[in-house]
Amino acid sequence: MTSESQEYGAARRPAKDEVDVVAEETQKPAKGDKKDKKGSFWKELPVLVVVALVLALIIKTFVIQAFYIPSESMENTLLKNDRVLVNKLVYHTRDIERGDVVVFSGVDSWDGEFQLEEPSNPVAAFFRWVGTAFGVVPGEKDYIKRVIGVGGDSVKCCDSKGRITVNGVPIDEGGYLYPGNEPSDRFFDVKVPEGRLWVMGDHRLVSLDSRAHQGDPGGGSIPESQVIGRAFVIVWPFNRAGTLPIPDTFAQPALQALGGSVPLVAGFALAVPLVLVRRRLLVKKR
Repeated sequence: MTSESQEYGAARRPAKDEVDVVAEETQKPAKGDKKDKKGSFWKELPVLVVVALVLALIIKTFVIQAFYIPSESMENTLLKNDRVLVNKLVYHTRDIERGDVVVFSGVDSWDGEFQLEEPSNPVAAFFRWVGTAFGVVPGEKDYIKRVIGVGGDSVKCCDSKGRITVNGVPIDEGGYLYPGNEPSDRFFDVKVPEGRLWVMGDHRLVSLDSRAHQGDPGGGSIPESQVIGRAFVIVWPFNRAGTLPIPDTFAQPALQALGGSVPLVAGFALAVPLVLVRRRLLVKKR
């Protein structure tokens, strides 16, 4: 008996060899492939840059934004030329808390702590805008301060030991206050309006904070609506990288209980007289 290959007078190659031959042939690059790839890369590069910028701006607008620290008002927590990341979503999930380091806009309210020269031409203005958006250069109307009191709080300086009190509870600022600074070099006793914040810099001697704006509408406090977000981490320089947690002094049970229960206490205070009046009216009708 003869095989099919023998019938045709030639030996048939194994299938494996055929596959190898095909693979080898298909893997041979065409002469112009490398040039085409280089050309396509340079054509796609502008598109990649534009897409990256658009995505970065979307993230900056809605999620996280980098900010440049232009002054000494938050030393030594934040030093001049530090860069921080600001969480813009956090206050959609929780309220602003005492002790938070927040970035807020001072447009139409506070004057800048420093002045920037206006760009001389549209190109310079564009690069200024890009630099501000990505935290490379400061924004003249953006501020960064620590929240000391929230809406409804009574903030006072100072008690017999020279400490600031919030709702009568003294706060220990030794962990973040600039060395050698007193909690305040001026007296104040304010009731923070609802929906507003009393904010102060950690370097009290040079910070133009709520104390310096007591003659403005709101008595120096800022609207919560002007808060851009919470600064939560230092990202530059690398040797100073770290988080910005809320100091422990703001977690005092007495402070939290007083602040959080104000609306509830007020509600009960109004409800009790109403209930008593209602009972008297019912007795008279009987």
